[in-house]
Amino acid sequence: MALSLRASGAAKSREVMVQPEDSLVEYGARRVIITLTAIFCALLEIVDTTIVNVALADMKGNLGATLNEVGWVITAYAIGNVIVVPMTSWLSQQFGRRNYFGASVILFTVCSFLCGNATGIWELVAFRFIQGLGGGALLVTSQTIITESYPAEKRGMAQAFYGLGVIIGPTLGPPLGGYITTNFSWPYIFYINIPIGIIAALLVFEFVRSPRFSEKKSSSDIDFLGIILLAVFVGSLQYVLERGHEDDWFASPLIVILSVTALMGFLCFIWRELVAEHPIVELRVLKNGNLRIGTALSFVLGFGLYGSTFIIPLYTQTILGWTALQAGELMIPSAITTAIFMPFVGRMLTKGIPAQLLVALGMLLFAIYSIWGYYIITPDTSAQNFFWLLIVRGVGMGMLFIPITTLSLSTLKGKEIGEGAAFTGMMRQLGGSFGVAVITTLIARQNFAHRVDFLPHITNSNPAFTQKLHGLEAAFMSKGMTPDIAHSSALKAIEYSISKQSAVLSYMDIFLWLGIMFIIFVPVILLARQRKGKLSAEAMSAH
Repeated sequence: MALSLRASGAAKSREVMVQPEDSLVEYGARRVIITLTAIFCALLEIVDTTIVNVALADMKGNLGATLNEVGWVITAYAIGNVIVVPMTSWLSQQFGRRNYFGASVILFTVCSFLCGNATGIWELVAFRFIQGLGGGALLVTSQTIITESYPAEKRGMAQAFYGLGVIIGPTLGPPLGGYITTNFSWPYIFYINIPIGIIAALLVFEFVRSPRFSEKKSSSDIDFLGIILLAVFVGSLQYVLERGHEDDWFASPLIVILSVTALMGFLCFIWRELVAEHPIVELRVLKNGNLRIGTALSFVLGFGLYGSTFIIPLYTQTILGWTALQAGELMIPSAITTAIFMPFVGRMLTKGIPAQLLVALGMLLFAIYSIWGYYIITPDTSAQNFFWLLIVRGVGMGMLFIPITTLSLSTLKGKEIGEGAAFTGMMRQLGGSFGVAVITTLIARQNFAHRVDFLPHITNSNPAFTQKLHGLEAAFMSKGMTPDIAHSSALKAIEYSISKQSAVLSYMDIFLWLGIMFIIFVPVILLARQRKGKLSAEAMSAH
């Protein structure tokens, strides 16, 4: 009898211990609805990050803005997004997750309407910034909700569902934006969010529950200085990354000032959060080894995901002359492959295959995709040449996102899950910003370098050049041109050919360097696996 009572007491004690972590686990139709709602919210946010890229020209003409001004439509959203991401865990605790998440959906939806109705460029930029503040919460809170809605042993599958939105979203943005802009007008790229946002908000308030550990703090406990330092740090950094290339980087006094501001803001923010009694961002959660590794890998994932999503449409439009819609459609097979492959990766994790091994394999596949791209890039590469290349990319992305997220969050408990998700989400977004900024800069610099390499060959002492020049002159004169006009046209044709060849070589360099970067990380991940051991389903359940 005494043994029975002790066993019963131990069982109750164990139930109390796991209650804070497992109290949000859902089952049946309720879990399906919550999962779909979170996925759609994440998809809304990520699609909106890239959907406007193909509509900038239309916005520029309609709003009477310059190219530099219309670029702020992207920059303002990114700055608002990155500022709020690290704060989402704290805001969820302050206001309750359901209330904060629902309010963010409403803010995002209302700003979508206001963006579509904007009559001036700076009005649109202001609404995009506020929309970014709402969108940042959608991304990270969706991940936390999905993670906590599933028992620990099924969280690999949960991350597969969430990953569909994160990985596919950037790919869907350009073709969807191109289709809407071509067949309707640019405001409809924002209006399309409204019905989805309304439905999502209703479902959030009806089905999403707030965790029991949410504790509202008094105004005296709020880390206002931490909030200010965070906004200064990530806002300045994001501006530098988004606008650095157009402003010629450190040749611009503003870029120099904001770079110094970002560095000082970062150092002061770290100090503040370590000494504050109620920090806005709980840095101590990074003591978790898996989270530290996962945060670094999330940065690399963002670099590769957004970098590759950026470079292929840019190459096909600037070099091959494709439309935005054609460039976007090219990425669809890759997105479909990722969507099909992700559930299988989730099952692999559930069966105990080490997450580190899957990450290493995913990085190897992404390296193969990049080096393959290096070999097929030409001034006239056909769409067929891209098909299997992008299928490999799709499989690689599918093998990266879920294991990285599972590795990051699986050993966290309670509110640590939200704090960890905020770190991985922020690093994935910053990785994407770094990726686009680095790729843009390298393309410009390599283009110039290759052009300089061609110049010594453009001389009358080079037989190949003179033969090419005379052949073009003869071709133009056969069409009725006078010798002097034919000569001028021949030189222009050679100039165009040199520019195109230089651009192609610069894209080849980017693909090669991306591949090398991912190859370098493969042994690093395998070494981490040897130190950390296997992340099995049993280990996940134990936490």
